[in-house]
Amino acid sequence: MSVIEIHSLNIPGVEVYHRLTDHQLRNRLHPEDGIIIVESPKVINVALDEGLKPISMLCEARHIEGDAAPLISRCGDIPVYTGSRELLASLTGYTLTRGVLCAMRRPKQPTWRELCNGAHRLVVINAVCDTTNIGAIFRSAAALGIDGALLTTDSCDPFNRRAVRVSMGTVFKLPWAWLDVPMDDLHEVGFKTVAMALRHDSIALDDPRLKAEPRLAVVMGTEGDGLPTEAIDGADYVVKIPMARGVDSLNVAAASAVAFWELGRVRS
Repeated sequence: MSVIEIHSLNIPGVEVYHRLTDHQLRNRLHPEDGIIIVESPKVINVALDEGLKPISMLCEARHIEGDAAPLISRCGDIPVYTGSRELLASLTGYTLTRGVLCAMRRPKQPTWRELCNGAHRLVVINAVCDTTNIGAIFRSAAALGIDGALLTTDSCDPFNRRAVRVSMGTVFKLPWAWLDVPMDDLHEVGFKTVAMALRHDSIALDDPRLKAEPRLAVVMGTEGDGLPTEAIDGADYVVKIPMARGVDSLNVAAASAVAFWELGRVRS
């Protein structure tokens, strides 16, 4: 490893941790040059397990010979920038979780058609912009039998730093792709769509017709307004979660976990 102690924010190489926006890191024009910022040793190890390539690391000085030592050794000969906790917090704008950040190459994503091949249960994330919710949905999907995720292009990037951390690295385990076509196109590849929405014609989540479907795509809507009317009207099923005490809805991340538990493949 090459340990580089920094004393200011102007050291070449550290700009990925504080100057570049999410859009610049993603690099839509040249996705092969895209960068992901991964936070905490546990999540970085998950990313390495899934084949992501480290570029550099930002680490509090006290962790280099401590908690981060095995991780640094595993990453091989990359620059390890270090400094005081206060300096790194001022550089990144937040206190580092367990003192470590790692810049990694963004992996190549499949197309939505490639993702559908061989899948039986998918989640479609429609215009969900909150990074915490994205991370939580991915964690539940990975754990509860969903084969992959499709995201409309107005949704948050799952490789956003906070989404990655909240997901505990499951954004690297669960295949996902951008859905840049109308949801009706999922019918062409054999999927029935399930819109999670409160409507007069909604059926219960445990309706036996749903489990009998060989290929289902569960469509989750944005945090505030839910799914747009056209997405609900175009769905094969409109589904609600039965609830008590007059509660009419759940947060999208909580609702997704309930839906995945009932409709995912683990239980079958």
